[in-house]
Amino acid sequence: MNQNVDHILSTRFGRKDGHLLSVYESEEGYQALRKALTQMSPLQVTEAVKEAGLRGRGGAGFPAGVKWGFVPQDADQVYFFVNADESEPGTFKDRYCLDYDPHMTIEGAIISCYAVNANLCFIYIRGEFGWLVDRVQRAVDEAYAAGYLGHNILGSGFDLEMIVHKGAGAYICGEETGLINSVEGRKGQPSIKPPFPAVSGFLGKPTIVNNVETVASVPYIIREGVDAYRQYGTEKSAGTKLWSVSGPVKKPGVYEVPLGIPFRDFFYEYLGGMVEGEELKAVIVGGSSVPVLTASEAMGVNLDYEALAQAGTMLGSGGMIIVPQSADMVELIQVLMHFYFDESCGQCTPCREGTGWLYKIVKRLRKGQGVQEDLDLLDQVCDGMSGLTICPLAYAAVMPMKSFLEKFRPEFGALIKETTPVGPRSRWPMGEQEI
Repeated sequence: MNQNVDHILSTRFGRKDGHLLSVYESEEGYQALRKALTQMSPLQVTEAVKEAGLRGRGGAGFPAGVKWGFVPQDADQVYFFVNADESEPGTFKDRYCLDYDPHMTIEGAIISCYAVNANLCFIYIRGEFGWLVDRVQRAVDEAYAAGYLGHNILGSGFDLEMIVHKGAGAYICGEETGLINSVEGRKGQPSIKPPFPAVSGFLGKPTIVNNVETVASVPYIIREGVDAYRQYGTEKSAGTKLWSVSGPVKKPGVYEVPLGIPFRDFFYEYLGGMVEGEELKAVIVGGSSVPVLTASEAMGVNLDYEALAQAGTMLGSGGMIIVPQSADMVELIQVLMHFYFDESCGQCTPCREGTGWLYKIVKRLRKGQGVQEDLDLLDQVCDGMSGLTICPLAYAAVMPMKSFLEKFRPEFGALIKETTPVGPRSRWPMGEQEI
C-alpha cells in the first residue's frame, strides 16, 4: 500500500480560485473527458472504473463499475444522478468537493454519463446548502459555455444536459430511491427494491445514482489509468478516501488518505491527537449511523472496508467523529436518536415508531426516570426494527444504539435509580407530549 499519496481529490481544497474553470483547465481539467470521448468506448470507460476497484463513497461501498453494468444495453433512455444530499451527521467531505473544486465532479459526471449512455444528469444538492447550489450552477454554466455540456460535446456526437436540483432538506433523500422520488415531484420517500434504479428508476427508466466523491474520482482513473489509481489503497479497497473529521482533535477537517492506512497513524500524523486535557474515548468512524468503536478497538484497526467490517463497524461515508473521555455517551446517543426519529419519513411502522421509542427511552433514562428493564427494552426495540423496513434508516438508528449500549452499558446503568419497575406503564416510552 502506498501511503505517500499525491492528492487525487483534494488538490484544490482550500484555494479561493479552485472552483474556476480556468484554474481547473490549467491543471489537466477536462483532459480525462477528451480522452474518454475520443479514445474510449462507453464500455471501455465502464471496464476501466470496474478494474480500478472504485467503490461507492456514499456509504454502501458497492463497486461503481459493476453498478453501471446493470443498466440494460438496449435501454432507450438512461438517467444519471449525482447524489450531493450530504446529510449524514459527521460528514462534510462532499461539500468540500463541490465548494472548492466543482468541475472535478462535473467532469466525472459527464464521463459517467457517457459510460452508461445517459443524456440527462441531475446534481441533487442538500437543501441547506444554498450557497453551494449557486457555486455548482455557476460551474455548470461555465462548462456549457466551454462546450463540455450540451450538444455534440467536443465534436464527439455525445449530448448531455445537466440540471442542478436543490433538495428540501430531508435526510432520507440521500437514499437513492428517495432522491429519485423527490426529483419526480413526489414525497421524498424510498421505494421498495427490486426493481433497482439501474433497471427502473427516474420516470421508470434505468437510472444510476452515485455519490459526489465517487463521481469525482472518475477523471483521475480515466486520465492516469487503472494502475495509477490502484497504487493507492489495498487490493479490495483501492484508491484514496476523503475523511471528514470532527471532535476535539488538534487538527479537525477533511483529509485525503489511501484506504488501508492504520487509524493510529491517521490519528497522530494527520489529526495531531487529542487537544490538551482530553483523552480518546471512542470513535464513530463512518458517520453517525455506524457502530461505535472504543479507543482501544480504533487504535488496532486499519481504515478500509474489509478491516472495519471485521472490527464490527463500517467505513460508511467517512464521517469520523472523535469522542473524548469527557463525553457523556448516553447524552450523545440521545442526540443521535432524536435525529433519526426526526428524519424518519414515517412510511414504515418499525422505523416510524421504533426510532421514537429509542429516543424517548434514552431521554427517560437521562431524566432519571428509567428502570432496569429499559436497557433490555432498548435491545428489543432495535431487534423489532431490523430488516423490516424499505430503506436502511432503521438500521442507521439501530447500529449506533446497540453498539453504544453494548460498549458503554455502565453509563446507561448509572442513570437508573430504581432496580424494579415502579408501575404497569414503566416499560413504555413517554407520551408524544414529552418529546
